[in-house]
Amino acid sequence: MPILLIVVSVCLSAFAQTLFRIGMTRPDVQAALAPSGEGMGIIRILILSPYLWGGLAAYGFGTLLWLSVLSKVPVSFAYPFVALGIVITTLSGTLILGEQISRLSMLGIAITALGIVTVAMGRVN
Repeated sequence: MPILLIVVSVCLSAFAQTLFRIGMTRPDVQAALAPSGEGMGIIRILILSPYLWGGLAAYGFGTLLWLSVLSKVPVSFAYPFVALGIVITTLSGTLILGEQISRLSMLGIAITALGIVTVAMGRVN
């Protein structure tokens, strides 16, 4: 059960990053961030952004799950799974946002995933 909580917590963090990226690339946000933009208007735009609030909610709930995880397993076991966020966030960027990644990045993601599996297997044995 702790591994499920770890994975859900990390997935929520990755989901939050995706929501933040969507929110920050909206045309109104980009216009407000431009040198000739609205200045303080960006604060109003961000405060009213459902993407910002969705991302913050995902982070908040993920943090609560993470606290539950840390009450059950050693941090030396749980923390390496945070690297799973790199894998999930990169896949999200590619599959949902249409971002491109290099073959070298794909290799790094595969190595990271292998490391996570190795940590998980070490816990089982």
